[in-house]
Amino acid sequence: MKIYDLTQEIFSSIVFPGDPAPKYTRVRATEKGDMCNLTEFSMCAHNGTHMDAPFHFIPDGIAIDQVDLNRCVGEATVVSFDGEIKAKDAEKLMENAKPRLLIKGDVKITAEAGEVFASKLLLLGIEPQSVGMAHVALLSKEIAVLEGLVLKEVPEGDYFLSAAPIKLGGCDGAPCRPLLISCSD
Repeated sequence: MKIYDLTQEIFSSIVFPGDPAPKYTRVRATEKGDMCNLTEFSMCAHNGTHMDAPFHFIPDGIAIDQVDLNRCVGEATVVSFDGEIKAKDAEKLMENAKPRLLIKGDVKITAEAGEVFASKLLLLGIEPQSVGMAHVALLSKEIAVLEGLVLKEVPEGDYFLSAAPIKLGGCDGAPCRPLLISCSD
């Protein structure tokens, strides 16, 4: 069994332009005589590797704590693609894919491709920080959207995915630590 961690380290993660960057303060430190180390941190719900909730773009959409975890855990397929994904590309990428699709590469997804993905998937994950024009198509169908994945070491193929977001009540997204498990290695 091999486990792939698909997560960016949060404090050095890529930050979407205009979003606040994550930061931390050590409020207690053993080196200063405190009994323990204690860290306070702040960040945007969409820093680093994260999941978008429908509420991110859909005014009456569900919040991240209401996302069906069956969408986030189960069989997944990793495929490679670079460039703009159009509707015909989305159909091709899903031909032999499991219901959770992770796309390795620098991609931009058109709104039309988002509609195609939304018709068949439970979850769509990408390496860039945003699915861009596909947000509304995906989130209006409550497709789990994983952004900011690290897939460079992951070969294409089928895996078991665990990608539950942190349970932040009422929020539009949350950090998560997605893991891919290969039972064939």
